[in-house]
Amino acid sequence: MASKRIWDSDDVAGYVFISPWLIGFFAFTVVPMLISLYLSFTQYDMLSPATWVGLDNYREILFQDRLFRQALKVTLTYALLSVPLRLVFALFLALLFVQDRMLVGVYRTVFYIPSVIGGSVAVAVMWRQLFGVNGALNSVLVSLGIIEKNVGWLTDPRTALWTLIVLAVWQFGSPMLIFLAGLKQIPVSLYEAAVIDGCNAWQKFIRITLPLLSPIIFFNFVMQTISGFMMFTQAMIITNGGPFNRTLLYILYLFRKGFADYSMGYASALAWILLVIIAAITALIFRSSSYWVFYEAKGD
Repeated sequence: MASKRIWDSDDVAGYVFISPWLIGFFAFTVVPMLISLYLSFTQYDMLSPATWVGLDNYREILFQDRLFRQALKVTLTYALLSVPLRLVFALFLALLFVQDRMLVGVYRTVFYIPSVIGGSVAVAVMWRQLFGVNGALNSVLVSLGIIEKNVGWLTDPRTALWTLIVLAVWQFGSPMLIFLAGLKQIPVSLYEAAVIDGCNAWQKFIRITLPLLSPIIFFNFVMQTISGFMMFTQAMIITNGGPFNRTLLYILYLFRKGFADYSMGYASALAWILLVIIAAITALIFRSSSYWVFYEAKGD
């Protein structure tokens, strides 16, 4: 009886074709993560050999580091406000652009551009100038009589974080396109039947659009929440954590500990704590999805 071959030519060919991705995944993701996990239990300044300190980094972060709590608070506030606002705005525009109107394709492209360039350094610099004391926003508001004198939007602790939230909401293009794809999959016959039954536009939105779009909303919600916790470039360039650490986002604080204070072991511990926090929040979102996400029933 011939022995069963463990590998055949198709298996070998498949692994050969995906080998560039596998090499990159292990070299640039798995191995760095394992090194980071080891460094999180050490005291390492990148100039001298790492010294094993066990759980000391984690104890200091969780029980002594006031800036850690401030950065976590700021990041949670930022994500809690920016993610829902971005999704609501993206869904609103998707509902407008799903209709067949003149030049709707051009409008979709124009409104998608902020998501392409929104994370760039150039846009962050532009945003800093726009909200500066002598920026265009103050000039417009003063000329309209809405405010009497220029406001330091970036230096006022009450408004600094909101400038970053507005920038996040402005980058709505990616979730908007995903919502558009989901809206196009909803059968028109359902809306026609609803009209026959006497439903108005709001009832069609609540009873048809939202339930059938809930898997797309769930996907966007998870991805945008993770993205919200990872925001760094805009906070560093626009406010650099100020004023009084009111915009000190978690990744910015992690960057400072690693590359300004040369506490790479401490920064690695911060990174792994963030991973656990994001995993826990994502798990809660998945757990709650059974109550508000509806999937199309499949027949036998």
